[in-house]
Amino acid sequence: MIKATFYKNKEQVRCFIIQGHSGYAEEGSDIICASVSSAAYMAANTLTEIIGAKVRTMVDEGYIRLILEDASEPKAQAVLQGLELHISTLAQDYSEYILCEEIIL
Repeated sequence: MIKATFYKNKEQVRCFIIQGHSGYAEEGSDIICASVSSAAYMAANTLTEIIGAKVRTMVDEGYIRLILEDASEPKAQAVLQGLELHISTLAQDYSEYILCEEIIL
């Protein structure tokens, strides 16, 4: 199962951690893992390369963590809130394979 956790300070997303594999299909054919991974990488690349936000990341097999240095940046928040919405919608559609949660700091 993929577990996506969004850490928030009030309404501002400060960090996300996405870990695990869905187990929906074999590696290379798993559309759920591909959807989640693609969304996470798009968000991270948009934050760093387009917006220029300062982030700290850690990436490993089946794991990505992103910490936003300045959570008050509105464009960065739009990207992270969009990612959370996307992942939570996938989790509703594929609840056997994805768990999406938020933790208020």
